[in-house]
Amino acid sequence: MVKLILASNSPRRKKIFSDLGLDFEVIPSNYEEKLETDVFSYDLIEDLATQKALDVVRRIGNNEIVIGADTVVILHNKILGKPKDKKDAFRMLSELSGNTHSVVTSICGINTKTNRAALLSTTSYVRFKTLSEEIINNYIEKFNPLDKAGSYGIQELPEGILDKYEGSFENIIGLAPESVTAVLEQLGYKI
Repeated sequence: MVKLILASNSPRRKKIFSDLGLDFEVIPSNYEEKLETDVFSYDLIEDLATQKALDVVRRIGNNEIVIGADTVVILHNKILGKPKDKKDAFRMLSELSGNTHSVVTSICGINTKTNRAALLSTTSYVRFKTLSEEIINNYIEKFNPLDKAGSYGIQELPEGILDKYEGSFENIIGLAPESVTAVLEQLGYKI
């Protein structure tokens, strides 16, 4: 039996794998994300997901499927990564206020037994209401958004921030179950 490995320590991604009923092991990627540019391209995000998966592949045996993923928030074709501090989180949330942005998650799966790879990107859209400084500051203090792309987690947004979203809600959280299933099927893994 091929072993399934999630190359992420994200509690959100682990929950999505568990909800799919997958038997998996977590081996976090040590790949250091270095974005040379903040201008969005699918190639850039897909490469990050691939590098995360490859980092784990280099450390394991040859009867596994490794899934690496990367999620970014994009506003006006500019990537909003994880904030450096609370001031940076405030800046990002202020930029998102009253605007529609994209959330893209790229997934790379590598089957070490067959040397096959599969890559898939999923895009969702989120619109925030116009946010006051007070709402932004309250969110930052209560929900500590420093480990989240774009400075927020959609699953924890309090009333008054989210206007609407389109596409996969789980993709906005960090991994669309249907995308995981599609990548695994391409690699010959039956769920």
